[in-house]
Amino acid sequence: MSVLSKFYRNTRKPEGFGGRVMLSVMNAGHNANALWGLSHIEVPPEAGILDIGCGGGKNIGNLLSRAPQGSVCGVDYSPESVEKSRKLNKTAVSAGKAEVIRASVSALPFEAGKFDIATAFETVYFWPDLIHDFMEVRRVLRENGVFLICNEVSRPEGNEKWMKMLDMPVYTKDDLSRALLEAGFCGITCHEHKNGQWLCVTARKPGGPERDEAL
Repeated sequence: MSVLSKFYRNTRKPEGFGGRVMLSVMNAGHNANALWGLSHIEVPPEAGILDIGCGGGKNIGNLLSRAPQGSVCGVDYSPESVEKSRKLNKTAVSAGKAEVIRASVSALPFEAGKFDIATAFETVYFWPDLIHDFMEVRRVLRENGVFLICNEVSRPEGNEKWMKMLDMPVYTKDDLSRALLEAGFCGITCHEHKNGQWLCVTARKPGGPERDEAL
């Protein structure tokens, strides 16, 4: 594996110096995509939010700015990501508005129904078992809670190099919609950016008075 390939594989799980550099790169480079994705959901000021695969922590701050009376919990399986996210959001962490935990999406360390919103920015490519992991997200959302997925890549065509280098699948809107349905979500909506690649998918955990709402 080339040095360049090893560096880019830090997008999967940042490690060491290269991982710390990649986290800073991703904080800057992915922010426009994340803000575009966030424009497709309503964030109540008091929302409790889970950011899964929080990476360098930029989106913890983005989410806190939309939920000033709420709180954000970031989780990531990379120790480098956890450290970076805590440092970037140290004021919010000290104030009890944010916390960052090392954990896997496949076994989230939270009780059922804890969060109003769950977000996944540029991370579902690397989830080990998409349907199982979506079910785990659904478990920790409250009834009618919202799940936001935001990806910069949504078409395999033209991305074969990155798929091979990073050992990652590229999910289309149909792939994600089918997996979300199988995992028990409803109200699925897909938004495609005019650039032909960015994709935002929102879904809802059924429950309450909207339990029987059709997709």
